[in-house]
Amino acid sequence: MWSAAVVLAVTAALTAGCTLVGSRDENSAATVTLVTHDSWTAPQQVLDAFQQQTGIKIEVLKKGDAGALTNSLVLTKANPLGDVAYGVDSTFASRALSEGVFDSYTSPEADRGPQRYPADSEHRLSAVDLGDVCLNIDTNWFTQKGIPAPENYADLTDPRYKDLLVVENPATSSPGLAFLLGTIAKYGEQGWQDYWRKLNDNGVKSVSGWEEAYSQDFSGSSGKGPRPIVVSYASSPAAEIGDDGKPRTKALLDTCYRQVEYAGVLAGAKQPDKAHKVIDFLLSQQFQTTVAENMYVYPAREGVALPKGWAEAAPLPPNPATLPGDQVQAGRDRWIGQWRSLLGQ
Repeated sequence: MWSAAVVLAVTAALTAGCTLVGSRDENSAATVTLVTHDSWTAPQQVLDAFQQQTGIKIEVLKKGDAGALTNSLVLTKANPLGDVAYGVDSTFASRALSEGVFDSYTSPEADRGPQRYPADSEHRLSAVDLGDVCLNIDTNWFTQKGIPAPENYADLTDPRYKDLLVVENPATSSPGLAFLLGTIAKYGEQGWQDYWRKLNDNGVKSVSGWEEAYSQDFSGSSGKGPRPIVVSYASSPAAEIGDDGKPRTKALLDTCYRQVEYAGVLAGAKQPDKAHKVIDFLLSQQFQTTVAENMYVYPAREGVALPKGWAEAAPLPPNPATLPGDQVQAGRDRWIGQWRSLLGQ
């Protein structure tokens, strides 16, 4: 949680107008609706400070995970649910962009790091954070069983890891889709289906979403489930630090797929000018310092310090896999259909 000193510092910076354009005099009191995923959270003090500075109140409307959020935005694009959307990630961004969900806007804060993760040439989306999807393992489980821990994709097809892996369905889960894309990036169009056949033969379990996989089936989480390997995030071990200060889980950094979360102004927004200021806020130093501790993701802005312990428990993957957005857009539905056939989903 935030310390009082940090909150006071953020409030002082915002009320002094150090980074956010506009002032209360220039903005009549207004409510801007931010449509987002269920994992959204931010310190209320920081939101209040933004409102004090700009006269803009952020009202949050949650719409499921990144996939459900994207579907909602596409289905309501003729009558948008709000003014700004946050949480459409790089696995779904191409669909939202092809459907014309967002308007162009280049924030003055975008050149502080978010420009490293462009979604399209029209600047319709701004990168807010990174949440690389990787295999996570329960290190204590493997130590206690005397079994060497897996290190990469190929290891998971070894019979010694039979019935130990739980993944999310890519048709219903953003991290599930990211993991599927990671295997496609690794093995290519000709090899990924054979890899998944081997995983299926080795007892992989698929569930609908991350919450079920991580909190119920994974042995290294609070649910103490039966499976010590799960598809989660590179940052997840930061939430599993024991009383000794050491992480109880580990992300396998050779299995990571880069997942960038974006924010954008919705096409047809009733208050586009005020929506621009919300985008500026999401990219600002003040908001970016909150994302790691509150949402367990990495800030997109350069120079933002990570919480204590992250350097050891949750380092940012140095070489995550990626696929071009146009390739994802062209192949996504076909790949998901093929995956479902392979696993009988």
